[in-house]
Amino acid sequence: MTLTLQTRNQVIASMGSFIALHQTEILLENQKDITAFGSEDAALYERLKLDEKKIQAMIAALKQVEQMPDVLGVELYHFSHPNGLKITNQTAAFGTVLIIYESRPDVTVEAAVIAFKAGNKILLKGGKESIHTNLILVALWQKALLENNCSSQWIQYLNIDRTETQIFLMNPTQKVDLIIPRGGEGLINFVENNTKIPVLVSGRGNNFIYIEPSADFEQAIRIILNAKTQKTSACNALDKILVDSKIPHFSGKINQLVSELLQHKVTVFADNDIQLILSQKVHSFTADLWKEEFLSMKITINQVDGIEEAIEIINTHSGGHSASILTEDEALAENFMQNVDCAAVYHNASTRFTDGGEFGLGAEMGISTTKLHHRGPLGVEHLVTNKWFVKGDGQVR
Repeated sequence: MTLTLQTRNQVIASMGSFIALHQTEILLENQKDITAFGSEDAALYERLKLDEKKIQAMIAALKQVEQMPDVLGVELYHFSHPNGLKITNQTAAFGTVLIIYESRPDVTVEAAVIAFKAGNKILLKGGKESIHTNLILVALWQKALLENNCSSQWIQYLNIDRTETQIFLMNPTQKVDLIIPRGGEGLINFVENNTKIPVLVSGRGNNFIYIEPSADFEQAIRIILNAKTQKTSACNALDKILVDSKIPHFSGKINQLVSELLQHKVTVFADNDIQLILSQKVHSFTADLWKEEFLSMKITINQVDGIEEAIEIINTHSGGHSASILTEDEALAENFMQNVDCAAVYHNASTRFTDGGEFGLGAEMGISTTKLHHRGPLGVEHLVTNKWFVKGDGQVR
């Protein structure tokens, strides 16, 4: 039985109040996870750690989703059959959504609220590195449910290890309609290889920026520094720079760009053409780097001969997430945006904007890099399926 919009909103409002009320306890539980964290992976650490700013972001996401209109029962199509049948297609909840994720305890709030607002039951399976934080947040979810006379089964946590998770994926002990893995390629492959349940992939980044000859180069440097350094652990961070060989004053501008990157402590990998003109030593680019998503302060710079080569390289090697062209030529920008096969394409802007909040969706479930059933940031309106309603008065075929 789907909960009414009023009830769903009341649960979400209660959850926001409980997070604010129990902020100290949440941060104490998170500190337990931080203390036990044994990895040197800076990106994972950044995702794991909560602070007051992240807590406030959770509360803001809850409020924004609460204020959104209902996404259930929205009419998508209507047809009146010649025989009198009234046929409509409407949005409907998936049912039960399993979210498997790594490190980021804010997923326990922000992903869950999206699936819940869309009328779904939620199973959460977080990583062991964030177990203390996840458990207190799920306890607050269940408190919010019970306060509003809802079963705690609407949002549950699977506190099981990797082997038990694998068994559950292969032979679930309860009905699961959709799985959404939130994490790296290893996690995504693990899920896809161990289940027959439909999987909605929230994929990796490996994002590109192409600098076209007419680009405002000072603006290009600002955009690149933001895309690379503002949050290196994000899937929308920049990984690859393609510079057109016809850029005016090529040598001086590329040296300026590399100098700025090095000053910001970015490790630079450059191809032979670029290295030949650099006054500072950088690392050599190797072909295996084309496919790598760094999630760290690393970047590659490669020379290309025109927009067509840039598009071909991006479509061959990117993760299908985000790509940007920096140019003053509107026609070339349109060519690039139409032909680059990514979920989000940009003209003169940082890739860091590929985010549900920045796109006006409120909290996001993730960034889908597949084309079924939705692509790009997944908001509340994308966590629904559809259903046909056919009304008649005795028609037979």
